[in-house]
Amino acid sequence: MKDDAKKTWTINDKEYDLDTLSDDAKSQIVNIQVVDSEIGKLQQQLAIMQTARNAYAKALNEEIAEKH
Repeated sequence: MKDDAKKTWTINDKEYDLDTLSDDAKSQIVNIQVVDSEIGKLQQQLAIMQTARNAYAKALNEEIAEKH
């Protein structure tokens, strides 16, 4: 069975073999991955909210244009 897990991590433009890092360093890498994932989710939610806001603003502008 082929292991596709990432074996290196780049920090400040230097690549490190994960097997050589301390458990604390590996833990920080996991923390970074979790936070990066959450940031991605929040960015998607923000994009959805911005799209909704634009649709509401467009509907408002159309409503105002019809009445005035």
